[in-house]
Parts: sequence; C-alpha cells; structure tokens
Amino acid sequence: MWNLGKRLWNGRGRNPERTFFFVDRPLVILQSDDWGRVGVRDTEGYETLRRNGVQLGQHPYDFYTLETADDLTALMEMLHRHRDSADRPPCIVMNFVLANLDFARMAARDFQEICLLYLANGLPGKWKRPKLFERYREGIADSVFYPGLHGLTHFCRTTVEAALQNYPDRAELLRTFWAAETPFIYWRMPWIGYEYSNPEKPNAGFLSAETQQVLVKRTEQEFRKFFSRAPISACAPGYRANGSTHQAWADCGVKVVQNGSGAPLPPHFDGCEILNLYRTIDIEPSSRELTVEKYVQLAAGNFARGIPAVISVHSINFHSSLKDFRTPTLRVLDEFLSALEARFPNLLYITDEDFFHIVNEGKFAANGSTVCVHAKQQTSLPSQVCAR
Repeated sequence: MWNLGKRLWNGRGRNPERTFFFVDRPLVILQSDDWGRVGVRDTEGYETLRRNGVQLGQHPYDFYTLETADDLTALMEMLHRHRDSADRPPCIVMNFVLANLDFARMAARDFQEICLLYLANGLPGKWKRPKLFERYREGIADSVFYPGLHGLTHFCRTTVEAALQNYPDRAELLRTFWAAETPFIYWRMPWIGYEYSNPEKPNAGFLSAETQQVLVKRTEQEFRKFFSRAPISACAPGYRANGSTHQAWADCGVKVVQNGSGAPLPPHFDGCEILNLYRTIDIEPSSRELTVEKYVQLAAGNFARGIPAVISVHSINFHSSLKDFRTPTLRVLDEFLSALEARFPNLLYITDEDFFHIVNEGKFAANGSTVCVHAKQQTSLPSQVCAR
C-alpha cells in the first residue's frame, strides 16, 4: 500500500489520479494548534496594552495567553476518564510553535529587529508558567498528548520585518505589543500573515522553496531538542502551505499533514508521499459552540462515509488565566466523547501516526497489542463524501 501511495501524484502541482482511503469502523482524531505560543501576558500584560491605547475585549483572541500547568492537568484528567474499544484514552495531537519573541533582547535593540527565543530555552521575559513543560512531557508519556509540528514563529517574519522598516503606523503598533511582551493579536493585524505565506504586495504569496526549507529544517531541529523525537505530523500556521512546504516537511521525515476543514476530503497521499488528513468538526467554545447532539451528528456523518472524525480544537479553548475558556471546553468535550462511546461501541481514538499505519499496514499498535482496521482504496470520490 505504501508503494501505491508514492504513485498518487505524478509531479509537482498536478494530480491526475488521487487515491482516497476509507475505513470500516469509527475513528476519532483530536487535533489542536498553537501550543507553546505566548499571547497576552496575563492580567499585567492585558492592562499594559490597555494603558497604551489598545482596546481589548472585543474578540476571544484578545484573551489568548498561554496554557498553564493546571490547564494541562485538567485536560489530562478529562481525557483519562474516557476509553475506546481498545481500552485507550483519547490522545490529542498538539501542534507546537517552537519559538517565541525574545522580548528582552528586542527591547535592548529598541524593538528595531526580531529576536527569537526557542522553546527548548524557556519562555521569554516576564512570562512564567511553572511546571508547564513537565506537564507537556507527562501527557506525552501517558499517551494523552501527542506532539506535532506547527511552526517556528506562526507569523511571516518577512512581512513583519518589512512593516518595521517601511510602515511607521504598523511598526508603532508592533512595538506597543512587544513592550507589553505580547507578540501580536492576529485579528487586529492580519497583515502579519502566516509563517510560510506573505499576504503583502509586491511579494504576496508563499515564500520561496529555499526559504521554506530553511524555516522547516530549523523548526524540525528545535522540535527534536524539545521533545527528543522527530516530528511525524505537521500543520502549517493558518493551514497556509504549498508544495514547497510539503516537500520541506517530507525532507525532514514528516509523514502526515493536517489540513483545515475548508475542503473536507477523505485521507489521501500527495506527491511528496505525505498522508493528508482533513479536519471535519470544529469545536471552538471560545468563539462559538454547537450542541453536543450536533457534534455527534457530524461525527456520525463522517463514520457513515467511511472517514475519520477529525476534531479541531485550538489551544485557546483550554486557557484559563486571563479568561476561563477551559471550563466550558472540557465540559463540551467530556459530554461529546461520552456520547460517542455510548453510540459507537467499536470506536477507536487514534493519532495521526496511528492512521498512517492503518493505511499502510491495516493495523496499529495499542496497549501492547495490535488493532486491525481495514482501509479501502478508491480513486473516485462519491459526491456525498464532501457533504457537510
């Protein structure tokens, strides 16, 4: 099956025959972005921004900060209350940003340039999160967290550097945020783009293949430093990735790419031999919340079409130090998982890596044994597969 996957695309940018994969039992994958990335520095940073003229509170991401050890402990406890048909708890794929702005070094340079502090070297400036890194590793060891590769900076460095040099109003806004040890609030400044994609003319579009290779390679190196393992799954910041991004990931050993819910295709390999997964259900209580019954209905629709229910829930939903998003999110997830377990007794909670093994080998390892899942290949795409 792996050799078949290699033949799915014949060359960059065209796809004459794509093979999709369908499974014969309910599979659930939890995916979550933005872990390790600092935002508004709790109450002190929030008030500093307000004193400097930034009106906060208009959007959930005005309250995006950084998870705490207690946030992770609560999430781990909730996940451990659940079991699938193989007696495994759900495992959330956590996509990490591997660097933050080094505010102290930047302040010493009058915020005229960007300096990075890699996650393996700690948190920047006055940011304090006791035992946070230990909780990451504890959850990974307990098989309820699975680390994925998100990016190095999340924003497009090329764009931000151009703003510092060429746009005084934008530069002033950036420095206001940085003086409060907050890197950005994206909805207020979408011109910062995403790591591999520059939204600004005259060079709008994806960064060059060479630049992306350098960025991805450094991100992979920092991932290895922090987690003592190679990344298997990746998700581009903002889901902005192209063939050059995929090739850079493939060159670093990435096997699975996570895509957003905008084009909910069944799983398939691409021309870089990477398995593509598409998110199918967005659970984001910080910004909007559906009923648990509606989430179950969406998952049941995925299972009926033979595709996994891939749940997207961003890290902000587990934050509590600036505003309590954690409590409603854990309640919704807890009820949702309980409902799935009751309705689908043969349910399996899997990771991206597990699904990679399923489509290549028809099985994956679970609790010291092997669980078999049949993955059917199909080149044509039934119209109902993409129904939302």
